[in-house]
Amino acid sequence: MVEHRRLPSLNGVRAFEAAARTGSFVAAAAELNVTPAAVSRLVRLLEERLGLPLFERHANRLTPTAAGETYRAGLTPALDTLARLTAEVVARRGAPVLTVGVGPTFAIRWLIPRLAAFTRQHPGIEVRIATGGATVPFSEGWNCGIRLGAGDWPGLAADRLVAADLLPVCSPAIAARLDAPADLANETLLRVTHAPEDWPSWAAAAGAPALHAAGPVFEFYGQALQAAADGVGVAMGIRLYIDDDLAAGRLVAPFAVSVPKRMGWYLVYRPERATEPAFAAFRRWILAAAGA
Repeated sequence: MVEHRRLPSLNGVRAFEAAARTGSFVAAAAELNVTPAAVSRLVRLLEERLGLPLFERHANRLTPTAAGETYRAGLTPALDTLARLTAEVVARRGAPVLTVGVGPTFAIRWLIPRLAAFTRQHPGIEVRIATGGATVPFSEGWNCGIRLGAGDWPGLAADRLVAADLLPVCSPAIAARLDAPADLANETLLRVTHAPEDWPSWAAAAGAPALHAAGPVFEFYGQALQAAADGVGVAMGIRLYIDDDLAAGRLVAPFAVSVPKRMGWYLVYRPERATEPAFAAFRRWILAAAGA
Protein backbone atom coordinates (compact mmCIF):
# COMPACT_ATOMS: atom_id res chain seq x y z
CA MET A 1 0.00 0.00 0.00
CA VAL A 2 1.37 3.40 -1.01
CA GLU A 3 1.75 5.81 1.90
CA HIS A 4 0.30 9.21 1.07
CA ARG A 5 2.24 12.37 1.80
CA ARG A 6 0.90 14.37 4.71
CA LEU A 7 1.55 17.93 3.59
CA PRO A 8 0.39 21.15 5.19
CA SER A 9 -1.36 23.84 3.18
CA LEU A 10 1.08 25.04 0.53
CA ASN A 11 -0.43 28.53 0.74
CA GLY A 12 0.34 28.53 4.45
CA VAL A 13 3.87 27.29 3.81
CA ARG A 14 4.48 30.03 1.22
CA ALA A 15 3.08 32.69 3.55
CA PHE A 16 5.21 31.53 6.48
CA GLU A 17 8.42 31.23 4.44
CA ALA A 18 7.99 34.69 2.92
CA ALA A 19 7.24 36.24 6.33
CA ALA A 20 10.20 34.50 7.98
CA ARG A 21 12.56 35.47 5.16
CA THR A 22 11.44 39.11 4.92
CA GLY A 23 10.78 39.63 8.63
CA SER A 24 7.23 40.95 8.39
CA PHE A 25 3.72 40.14 7.25
CA VAL A 26 3.63 43.40 5.27
CA ALA A 27 6.72 42.56 3.19
CA ALA A 28 5.50 39.00 2.68
CA ALA A 29 2.10 40.30 1.55
CA ALA A 30 3.74 42.57 -1.03
CA GLU A 31 5.77 39.63 -2.37
CA LEU A 32 2.76 37.31 -2.55
CA ASN A 33 0.37 40.00 -3.80
CA VAL A 34 -2.13 39.51 -0.95
CA THR A 35 -3.01 41.52 2.15
CA PRO A 36 -0.99 41.39 5.39
CA ALA A 37 -4.11 40.13 7.14
CA ALA A 38 -4.27 37.20 4.70
CA VAL A 39 -0.63 36.32 5.36
CA SER A 40 -1.21 36.49 9.13
CA ARG A 41 -4.27 34.24 8.85
CA LEU A 42 -2.48 31.66 6.71
CA VAL A 43 0.45 31.53 9.11
CA ARG A 44 -1.90 31.16 12.07
CA LEU A 45 -3.69 28.26 10.37
CA LEU A 46 -0.34 26.63 9.62
CA GLU A 47 0.70 26.97 13.27
CA GLU A 48 -2.58 25.36 14.33
CA ARG A 49 -2.03 22.56 11.83
CA LEU A 50 1.49 21.91 13.15
CA GLY A 51 0.52 22.38 16.78
CA LEU A 52 3.36 24.77 17.62
CA PRO A 53 4.21 28.48 17.26
CA LEU A 54 6.47 29.51 14.37
CA PHE A 55 6.83 33.19 15.32
CA GLU A 56 7.21 35.34 18.38
CA ARG A 57 5.07 38.33 17.50
CA HIS A 58 6.26 41.77 18.62
CA ALA A 59 4.82 45.22 18.00
CA ASN A 60 6.96 46.04 14.98
CA ARG A 61 8.64 42.80 14.00
CA LEU A 62 8.44 39.03 13.81
CA THR A 63 11.01 36.72 15.33
CA PRO A 64 10.97 33.05 14.28
CA THR A 65 10.94 30.57 17.12
CA ALA A 66 13.59 27.85 17.13
CA ALA A 67 11.13 25.56 15.35
CA GLY A 68 10.24 28.35 12.92
CA GLU A 69 13.85 28.99 11.99
CA THR A 70 14.47 25.29 11.43
CA TYR A 71 11.37 25.10 9.24
CA ARG A 72 12.33 28.19 7.23
CA ALA A 73 15.89 26.96 6.67
CA GLY A 74 14.51 23.85 4.99
CA LEU A 75 11.62 25.51 3.18
CA THR A 76 13.55 28.28 1.43
CA PRO A 77 15.80 25.99 -0.68
CA ALA A 78 12.87 23.62 -1.26
CA LEU A 79 10.69 26.43 -2.64
CA ASP A 80 13.64 27.77 -4.68
CA THR A 81 14.02 24.32 -6.22
CA LEU A 82 10.28 24.16 -6.94
CA ALA A 83 10.43 27.53 -8.67
CA ARG A 84 13.42 26.46 -10.79
CA LEU A 85 11.81 23.16 -11.72
CA THR A 86 8.61 24.92 -12.70
CA ALA A 87 10.51 27.39 -14.85
CA GLU A 88 12.48 24.57 -16.45
CA VAL A 89 9.35 22.57 -17.29
CA VAL A 90 7.64 25.63 -18.76
CA ALA A 91 10.78 26.52 -20.73
CA ARG A 92 10.90 23.07 -22.29
CA ARG A 93 8.08 24.16 -24.55
CA GLY A 94 10.78 26.11 -26.35
CA ALA A 95 14.57 25.95 -26.14
CA PRO A 96 16.27 23.31 -23.96
CA VAL A 97 17.41 24.69 -20.60
CA LEU A 98 20.76 23.95 -18.95
CA THR A 99 21.02 24.88 -15.25
CA VAL A 100 24.56 24.93 -13.86
CA GLY A 101 25.18 25.11 -10.11
CA VAL A 102 28.47 26.89 -9.47
CA GLY A 103 30.14 28.95 -6.77
CA PRO A 104 30.07 32.74 -7.24
CA THR A 105 33.84 33.17 -7.61
CA PHE A 106 34.20 30.42 -10.21
CA ALA A 107 31.20 31.79 -12.10
CA ILE A 108 32.51 35.36 -12.21
CA ARG A 109 36.19 34.63 -12.74
CA TRP A 110 36.10 31.71 -15.17
CA LEU A 111 32.76 30.43 -16.40
CA ILE A 112 30.84 33.58 -17.31
CA PRO A 113 33.69 35.13 -19.36
CA ARG A 114 33.68 31.95 -21.48
CA LEU A 115 29.94 31.39 -21.83
CA ALA A 116 29.75 33.47 -24.99
CA ALA A 117 31.82 30.78 -26.73
CA PHE A 118 29.39 28.09 -25.65
CA THR A 119 26.30 30.05 -26.71
CA ARG A 120 27.86 30.74 -30.11
CA GLN A 121 28.33 27.01 -30.60
CA HIS A 122 24.90 26.12 -29.19
CA PRO A 123 22.54 29.09 -29.68
CA GLY A 124 19.49 26.90 -29.07
CA ILE A 125 20.42 26.07 -25.45
CA GLU A 126 19.34 28.45 -22.70
CA VAL A 127 21.97 28.54 -19.93
CA ARG A 128 21.00 29.39 -16.34
CA ILE A 129 23.59 29.93 -13.61
CA ALA A 130 22.53 28.94 -10.09
CA THR A 131 24.56 29.84 -7.02
CA GLY A 132 26.16 26.70 -5.64
CA GLY A 133 29.57 25.90 -4.23
CA ALA A 134 30.92 23.60 -1.57
CA THR A 135 28.45 24.70 1.09
CA VAL A 136 25.32 24.19 -1.02
CA PRO A 137 23.91 20.67 -1.61
CA PHE A 138 23.60 19.53 -5.20
CA SER A 139 20.10 20.49 -6.31
CA GLU A 140 17.65 18.24 -8.12
CA GLY A 141 16.90 21.21 -10.35
CA TRP A 142 20.45 21.42 -11.73
CA ASN A 143 21.63 19.64 -14.86
CA CYS A 144 25.17 19.77 -13.48
CA GLY A 145 27.44 21.59 -11.07
CA ILE A 146 31.07 22.67 -10.84
CA ARG A 147 32.72 21.92 -7.53
CA LEU A 148 36.09 21.99 -5.84
CA GLY A 149 36.95 18.76 -4.05
CA ALA A 150 38.44 15.30 -4.24
CA GLY A 151 35.92 14.00 -6.79
CA ASP A 152 33.99 11.73 -4.45
CA TRP A 153 30.40 12.93 -4.10
CA PRO A 154 28.02 10.03 -3.37
CA GLY A 155 25.37 9.58 -6.04
CA LEU A 156 27.09 11.92 -8.50
CA ALA A 157 29.40 11.34 -11.45
CA ALA A 158 32.44 13.64 -11.57
CA ASP A 159 34.66 14.63 -14.50
CA ARG A 160 37.93 16.27 -13.46
CA LEU A 161 38.46 19.63 -15.16
CA VAL A 162 41.80 20.83 -13.78
CA ALA A 163 43.96 20.69 -10.66
CA ALA A 164 43.62 23.49 -8.12
CA ASP A 165 47.16 24.81 -7.65
CA LEU A 166 48.01 27.60 -5.20
CA LEU A 167 50.39 30.51 -5.67
CA PRO A 168 50.53 34.05 -4.26
CA VAL A 169 49.33 36.92 -6.47
CA CYS A 170 49.33 40.67 -6.05
CA SER A 171 49.26 43.95 -7.93
CA PRO A 172 52.21 44.82 -10.20
CA ALA A 173 53.28 47.58 -7.76
CA ILE A 174 53.59 45.16 -4.85
CA ALA A 175 55.25 42.49 -7.00
CA ALA A 176 58.01 44.98 -7.92
CA ARG A 177 59.33 44.95 -4.34
CA LEU A 178 59.25 41.18 -3.84
CA ASP A 179 62.50 39.34 -4.60
CA ALA A 180 62.14 36.25 -2.40
CA PRO A 181 59.35 34.49 -0.48
CA ALA A 182 60.80 35.83 2.79
CA ASP A 183 59.94 39.36 1.60
CA LEU A 184 56.27 38.51 2.09
CA ALA A 185 56.82 38.93 5.85
CA ASN A 186 56.71 42.69 5.21
CA GLU A 187 53.44 42.57 3.26
CA THR A 188 49.75 42.26 4.14
CA LEU A 189 48.77 38.66 3.46
CA LEU A 190 45.07 38.29 2.64
CA ARG A 191 43.16 35.24 3.88
CA VAL A 192 40.03 33.29 2.96
CA THR A 193 37.80 32.05 5.76
CA HIS A 194 37.31 28.49 4.55
CA ALA A 195 40.91 27.92 3.43
CA PRO A 196 43.18 28.55 6.45
CA GLU A 197 45.63 25.91 5.24
CA ASP A 198 46.51 27.71 1.97
CA TRP A 199 49.24 30.05 3.24
CA PRO A 200 50.98 27.49 5.53
CA SER A 201 51.03 24.91 2.72
CA TRP A 202 52.58 27.31 0.24
CA ALA A 203 55.04 28.81 2.74
CA ALA A 204 56.38 25.35 3.63
CA ALA A 205 56.88 24.49 -0.06
CA ALA A 206 58.55 27.86 -0.73
CA GLY A 207 61.08 27.42 2.07
CA ALA A 208 59.56 30.09 4.30
CA PRO A 209 57.79 28.06 7.01
CA ALA A 210 57.91 30.96 9.50
CA LEU A 211 55.70 33.10 7.24
CA HIS A 212 52.48 33.99 9.07
CA ALA A 213 49.38 35.36 7.36
CA ALA A 214 47.55 37.86 9.55
CA GLY A 215 45.86 40.19 7.07
CA PRO A 216 42.17 40.81 6.40
CA VAL A 217 39.91 37.76 6.10
CA PHE A 218 37.44 37.37 3.22
CA GLU A 219 34.55 34.96 2.80
CA PHE A 220 35.36 34.07 -0.83
CA TYR A 221 38.51 33.80 -2.93
CA GLY A 222 37.04 36.30 -5.38
CA GLN A 223 36.91 39.00 -2.72
CA ALA A 224 40.51 38.41 -1.68
CA LEU A 225 41.67 38.44 -5.30
CA GLN A 226 39.88 41.70 -6.00
CA ALA A 227 41.52 43.21 -2.92
CA ALA A 228 44.90 42.01 -4.19
CA ALA A 229 44.31 43.59 -7.60
CA ASP A 230 43.42 46.85 -5.81
CA GLY A 231 46.72 46.82 -3.92
CA VAL A 232 45.38 45.89 -0.48
CA GLY A 233 47.86 43.05 -0.09
CA VAL A 234 48.97 39.66 -1.38
CA ALA A 235 46.32 36.95 -1.86
CA MET A 236 46.70 33.23 -2.27
CA GLY A 237 45.56 32.58 -5.81
CA ILE A 238 44.01 29.34 -6.98
CA ARG A 239 43.77 28.04 -10.51
CA LEU A 240 41.41 28.59 -12.42
CA TYR A 241 40.41 31.76 -10.55
CA ILE A 242 43.52 33.72 -11.44
CA ASP A 243 44.37 32.68 -15.00
CA ASP A 244 42.56 35.50 -16.78
CA ASP A 245 43.87 38.18 -14.39
CA LEU A 246 47.43 36.93 -14.81
CA ALA A 247 47.09 36.95 -18.60
CA ALA A 248 45.69 40.50 -18.53
CA GLY A 249 48.33 41.77 -16.10
CA ARG A 250 45.80 42.77 -13.43
CA LEU A 251 47.53 40.34 -11.09
CA VAL A 252 51.14 39.17 -10.97
CA ALA A 253 52.52 35.91 -9.55
CA PRO A 254 55.87 37.10 -8.13
CA PHE A 255 57.19 33.59 -7.41
CA ALA A 256 57.27 30.47 -9.54
CA VAL A 257 56.52 28.16 -6.63
CA SER A 258 53.03 26.65 -6.76
CA VAL A 259 51.62 23.84 -4.66
CA PRO A 260 48.65 21.53 -5.25
CA LYS A 261 45.64 22.17 -3.04
CA ARG A 262 45.03 18.40 -2.93
CA MET A 263 41.75 19.08 -4.67
CA GLY A 264 40.60 19.76 -8.18
CA TRP A 265 37.75 21.31 -10.12
CA TYR A 266 35.12 18.81 -11.21
CA LEU A 267 32.04 18.84 -13.39
CA VAL A 268 29.49 16.90 -11.31
CA TYR A 269 26.13 15.52 -12.44
CA ARG A 270 23.67 12.74 -11.86
CA PRO A 271 24.58 9.76 -14.09
CA GLU A 272 21.08 9.59 -15.58
CA ARG A 273 21.53 13.09 -17.05
CA ALA A 274 24.59 12.11 -19.09
CA THR A 275 22.57 11.49 -22.25
CA GLU A 276 20.54 14.73 -22.12
CA PRO A 277 21.48 16.64 -25.29
CA ALA A 278 21.93 20.05 -23.61
CA PHE A 279 24.11 18.66 -20.84
CA ALA A 280 26.10 16.44 -23.23
CA ALA A 281 26.92 19.52 -25.33
CA PHE A 282 27.96 21.52 -22.25
CA ARG A 283 30.06 18.65 -20.96
CA ARG A 284 32.01 18.37 -24.22
CA TRP A 285 32.52 22.13 -24.30
CA ILE A 286 33.68 22.65 -20.70
CA LEU A 287 36.09 19.68 -20.77
CA ALA A 288 37.70 21.19 -23.87
CA ALA A 289 37.71 24.73 -22.41
CA ALA A 290 39.30 23.60 -19.14
CA GLY A 291 41.90 21.58 -21.02
CA ALA A 292 42.80 24.62 -23.09
